Amino acid sequence: MAERAVLAYSGGLDTSVAVKWIKEKYGYDVVTFTVDIGNVPNLEAIRQKALDAGAVDAVVADAREQFITDFVYPSLKADAIYEGEYSLATAIGRPLIAQLLVKVAREKGAVAVSHGCTGKGNDQVRLDVGIGTLGPDLKIIAPAREWGMTREELIQYAEQHSIPISITRKSPYSIDENLWGRSIETGVLEDPWVEPPSDVYVWTCDPAAAPEEPQYIEVEFEEGIPVALDGVSLGTVQLIEMLHAAAGRHGVGRVDHIENRLVGIKSREIYEAPAATVLLKAHIALQNLVLTKDQLRFKALVATHYADLIYNGLWFGGLRHNLAAYVDDTQKYVTGTVRLKLHKGTCSVVGRKSPYSLYDLSLATYDKGDAFDQSDSPGFIRLWGLPSRLQARQQRGTIGSG
Repeated sequence: MAERAVLAYSGGLDTSVAVKWIKEKYGYDVVTFTVDIGNVPNLEAIRQKALDAGAVDAVVADAREQFITDFVYPSLKADAIYEGEYSLATAIGRPLIAQLLVKVAREKGAVAVSHGCTGKGNDQVRLDVGIGTLGPDLKIIAPAREWGMTREELIQYAEQHSIPISITRKSPYSIDENLWGRSIETGVLEDPWVEPPSDVYVWTCDPAAAPEEPQYIEVEFEEGIPVALDGVSLGTVQLIEMLHAAAGRHGVGRVDHIENRLVGIKSREIYEAPAATVLLKAHIALQNLVLTKDQLRFKALVATHYADLIYNGLWFGGLRHNLAAYVDDTQKYVTGTVRLKLHKGTCSVVGRKSPYSLYDLSLATYDKGDAFDQSDSPGFIRLWGLPSRLQARQQRGTIGSG
């Protein structure tokens, strides 16, 4: 019996051709694996298509719940936003796919795994590093990095080998999407001066055409995890989907970003992330209410590193695990409710409350009931300013000279 390779299978032209190509070049029987993390309309149809393309077995899985619980929510608790813009939807899906590819390879006795990434993007790094970490004995095959075929040549290959493919008008964009967001690139978007055409956006309404009346929503968190929307407890996937619909209807979640890729080039990326935009903003607002200044400032540093680790494909590395332990500890009191206003492409925090709030009205107010003892301030200021006064007295020639 021939050795086996597990192929991450989307049902598109490239991966359909890869089923035959891997068998032809490497001699492996191909087991396909398709996972739904929010972007697969019909798993059973894709499974059948893989078998028709020549796969000896086709495995499908609905991993939406696992995706949100084990990958998205840890990144949300960390406030992981790459370069202040990208909520990491595609990037955070790759370690799950790598993990499941290795799992299926073990179950099917495969000696290799394969994916459809090119040699120019970030995803090849994320998948190769993830697979190499979890299954270092497995051979990694990336046909798109190896075969050098154009789209027309791929179609000819499919026809020559009787591979069933459905040829439709090719989208002018490269698109990836899951429950956490949608990534769009290439085509006219490669010119950073060109405004994105309206057909780029599918999930979000044009803000100019969004409803005139704002919508107010309330998101409830328990220890950093969203658990309810407008007072109704919801499961993870349902909560994301409902927020996605509400925010998208008001044009919330569009991002146009010049991004620094791991491979060293700049890329113009368009993102739609309605639910992610709302939840990240709400989570940060709630944290501001319950964490101290020092905690918030240090956590912001951690957030930057955490986002970089996700983007750079190092989810399974030791540092990410170390930072996750710190992040989890910070979330102990991130429980409460945030009220947000969705209107014409904007998402604004307009209210927040928590049983662990560090906001004390009696200390903050300037009205009656003010409990702040202002007579403490002169002594505090004298001690606070002591180093500056001392340095000015001893080093007058260099201090304050402008």
